Amino acid sequence: MKFVLDAEQRLFGETLHKLLTEAGTPALVRRWAAGDADRTLWSALAEAGVFALAVPDRHDGAGPLPVELVVAVHELGRHAVPGPIVETLAAAALLDTAGDEALSAEWLPRIAAGEAVVSLAPGPLRALAPLAPEPLRTLAPLAPGPLRALDADAADLILLTDDEELWSAAPDGAVLRSHDPARRLSPVVGRERLAAGPDVRRAAAAAYDLGVLACSAQLLGLGRALLDTTVEYARTRRQFGRPIGEFQAVKHHLADALTGLEFARPLVYGAALSFGSPDFARDVSAAKVATSEAAYAAARAALQVHGAIGYTDEYDPSLWIRKVRALHSAWGTPAGHRARVLAALP
Repeated sequence: MKFVLDAEQRLFGETLHKLLTEAGTPALVRRWAAGDADRTLWSALAEAGVFALAVPDRHDGAGPLPVELVVAVHELGRHAVPGPIVETLAAAALLDTAGDEALSAEWLPRIAAGEAVVSLAPGPLRALAPLAPEPLRTLAPLAPGPLRALDADAADLILLTDDEELWSAAPDGAVLRSHDPARRLSPVVGRERLAAGPDVRRAAAAAYDLGVLACSAQLLGLGRALLDTTVEYARTRRQFGRPIGEFQAVKHHLADALTGLEFARPLVYGAALSFGSPDFARDVSAAKVATSEAAYAAARAALQVHGAIGYTDEYDPSLWIRKVRALHSAWGTPAGHRARVLAALP
């Protein structure tokens, strides 16, 4: 099957790319890392329709539109936009199908309009695990321990699920830092039960799969940005009187990174096209494996080509490299998703 984005989808991606280029996201990432959760860009993304892609039209959204969502989140990853974007998109799917229409009517229009930042604790993974074969249990830590939510201190709503129960949560402890300085993790505890019943478990599964798809698109964009930056650096950095990009070893590293990203790309869009089908869960896992490994390889190549400057705080590509490392295991490790794909094979 040949798949090509149509003109409107390409224009949507180009518009977001221009918006994010003009926004100067490296400075925004550093502000988020310092605890300043500036929502100016969040509001601009909502105006562009990003969050509406996961919200149904009956709640002032335009979705669910999985292909357009991939286009959008790819650009957000390409520019390393901070904040719980994937979590908010997944939360929209969770709220839409959790079985409480009043709760959906309260929060989904706010998500679509960019007025609500939502975070998720790992609870959706706990709710999903009993639905699947044993290998899927490696996707999330199921042992007792504190649940942690991304950017909970900046969120208007924190959600977690426990089997067939959906809870609102609140931060409960000191903020922790991840590999990405702009990704702050907070221990959270349930405060109020919002919904209960089998619909909650099914909604958690749907939210998880959409989150995996969005995270995969984010990794694809991050990897592409790192490769483009590294290629440009290799063209201008000179050693022994020649651009280092002319050296065969450097060419091999960059070619390998490009190959990985190009093979991962159709898996992400293929997963988006299978949205709503029985194969969706398997396909998003395959996409997550491919994008995690491809983006990680691009980050390694960027470090090797840039040398020591590549991991200094002052150099913008270091922000991309650290985010790749954090997202490599976010929303399930590659090993866990490989097990999920294997379990889905006939």
